[in-house]
Amino acid sequence: MYDDDYGVGVALAWLFFLPFLLLFIVAAYVIGSWFLMKIFDKAGVQGRWRAWVPVYNTLIFVKLGDLNPWWLLVLWGGGIVLGWVPVLGTLIGLAAFLYTMLAAWRVGLKLQKEAVWLILYFFLAIVWLGINAFDRSRWNTAIPAAPWARNFLADNTVWSGIPNQAPAGGYPANPATAPGYGAPAGYQPPAGYAAPPAPPAGYTPPPAPPAAPVPPQSAPPAAAQPPATPPASPEPPTAEPPATEPPATEPPAPDAPRP
Repeated sequence: MYDDDYGVGVALAWLFFLPFLLLFIVAAYVIGSWFLMKIFDKAGVQGRWRAWVPVYNTLIFVKLGDLNPWWLLVLWGGGIVLGWVPVLGTLIGLAAFLYTMLAAWRVGLKLQKEAVWLILYFFLAIVWLGINAFDRSRWNTAIPAAPWARNFLADNTVWSGIPNQAPAGGYPANPATAPGYGAPAGYQPPAGYAAPPAPPAGYTPPPAPPAAPVPPQSAPPAAAQPPATPPASPEPPTAEPPATEPPATEPPAPDAPRP
């Protein structure tokens, strides 16, 4: 009796949450397809309907990321067939996600995003899509070639309506591996790379500008002489000056008698 009640409860819970789950899945798909449509517009993909076709839109995204889209289909098929194997099925699903993450790295570079943006893609891919869809970045294929450009992971497919991602004239040289900048032995520049032209015969570089004259060293100023010793002040007299007597005055003469 208890098992029957438990089974009925689980079934009712599924019936209650299933509409909300389906609504969430549909909303996530619509928003993600809308963001992909905006990114495809930046990349020059013809036909906006391509962003709304399930599976096909992800294959286009991987192709824009310079990866062969057929290998993603192989990984998805392997995950469906071998998904019942506990460890192997999980590894195949993880490999498929990492494959799309490599494509996101290349798409981000073409939209002027650094590799650190992959952290956001790993946790919230839909937010990463929204930022790249509506920011002011412009699609630019003039970036160094992918590390897998010459192996089996490279995109060599040609699909109608999807522009070729190899820039005109070939990929630019990577400064870190260019000759003269620590290039490894046996390094070959990518196809289409043209070395800068050599100077014409008989070319002589212009003479270096004359060096600025160095002003002569002036002699250091002579040291200031100390002031001369002031003359000694005269000593006060030790002897007292002689006393001067007042001049003697004669007494007045007596008055003469009157006649």
